Amino acid sequence: MAVKLRLTRVGKTKQPQYRIVAADSRSPRDGRFIQIVGTYNPRTEPSTLTVDNEKAVKWLLDGAQPTERVKKLLEISGAWAEFGTARAAK
Repeated sequence: MAVKLRLTRVGKTKQPQYRIVAADSRSPRDGRFIQIVGTYNPRTEPSTLTVDNEKAVKWLLDGAQPTERVKKLLEISGAWAEFGTARAAK
């Protein structure tokens, strides 16, 4: 099973909010997921981002592949740097 860290859309029509989730790569965008890692709201000024860095690093160490957008969000939250140091320590 290939696991991806990706965004899933929630919220009303024309008012998107997103969850960062760990999901099987074969499942649909808004379908089943394994675990919620964080949230992202681009509509606030500035954008709101909350990420559980421990969960994100755990999934990355277990081999989950982030999408391009999620990778950028993880870099902003600091989880990507934690992953780099954790991987180097292994």
